[in-house]
Amino acid sequence: MQFGVFTVGDVTPDPTTGRAPTEAERIKAMIAIALKAEEVGLDVFAMGEHHNPPFVPSSPTTALGYIAARTSTLQLSTATTLITTNDPVKIAEDYAMLQHVSDGRVDLTLGRGNTGPVYPWFGKDIRDGIPLAVENYQLLRRLWREDVVDWSGQFRTPLQGFTSTPRPLDGVPPFVWHGSIRSPQIAEQAAFYGDGFFHNHIFWPKEHTQRMVEYYRRRYAHYGHGDPDQAIVGLGGQVFIRKNSQDAVREFRPYFDNAPVYGHGPSLEDFSFQTPLTVGSPEQVIERTLGFRDYVGDYQRQLFLIDHAGLPLKTVLEQLDILGEEVVPVLRREFAALKPTHVPDAPTHASLVAAAGGAHDTTVHALDDVTGRTVEGAQA
Repeated sequence: MQFGVFTVGDVTPDPTTGRAPTEAERIKAMIAIALKAEEVGLDVFAMGEHHNPPFVPSSPTTALGYIAARTSTLQLSTATTLITTNDPVKIAEDYAMLQHVSDGRVDLTLGRGNTGPVYPWFGKDIRDGIPLAVENYQLLRRLWREDVVDWSGQFRTPLQGFTSTPRPLDGVPPFVWHGSIRSPQIAEQAAFYGDGFFHNHIFWPKEHTQRMVEYYRRRYAHYGHGDPDQAIVGLGGQVFIRKNSQDAVREFRPYFDNAPVYGHGPSLEDFSFQTPLTVGSPEQVIERTLGFRDYVGDYQRQLFLIDHAGLPLKTVLEQLDILGEEVVPVLRREFAALKPTHVPDAPTHASLVAAAGGAHDTTVHALDDVTGRTVEGAQA
């Protein structure tokens, strides 16, 4: 099972000091968090995509490419790649390039995001959200799997004889998770293709998460990809950890109370009861996280949100130390002991290459203008 952290990259004032970081400071902080995640032994770092203040990750591949150059084992992912408002051609090219830069340490989570105005900013209509997600992903899959694509659809100009470059590393596209909190159509899409389904599992009660994951598992089996418990599931989650729960609650309360998304609403205690938010000791976080398995089954990826709502970088790095030293080692051991042998691990580039029968070069070489053949000395 993979464990990691994700960031939405919000630029939020620290309610205990009133100071907000600059965009430059926030970007550098996200990079520091990623490097620390690898240092403490976590598996995954994921970054969201937003195109509006107070968020800064408008170009996740730029930041992830830099992080790839500074790390060696960390799996790089996205908390959301906007499949609805991004051009699938650009997604295909950007993430294939990131594959090469990172030696295959990349996957991505496709989603529609939660910012309605982003649609007209990119020339789209929010009422087309689901059809855009479906059509754009159909094209993205073809661009990664076919060397030459002829295509026409409803939402972008046609393609004729188009080749997306670079081609996927070793001939294997990045693994795709489809992320959704509330849309069964997206769970259906993930199941249809045999892709992963990521449920953010932050704002909704466990019963909602359970229904969404169960639906995805059932449809995954319906499409012949395996048994329901072999479907690939990822969960999000929120934690704040201190040695004892009283210190955790006292320190986190002002950040919770003033958070842009859920602040000035339910109390910290009520929200923690109603959702998977866990503020407490390492033991409490371990117990709560292990309990996720009771209602979603064995799953493959657990990502924690730990840097939101104005928390200072020093505090976030301390959270990573606790996760790496006291929480994740226990979760790894306990989840591994419970997982049946027929339930797969989270896909990696190496496992996908092996499943494809080994690596093969799909480089598209230049053609000789006269003969129409590949340039002499180049491999076709």
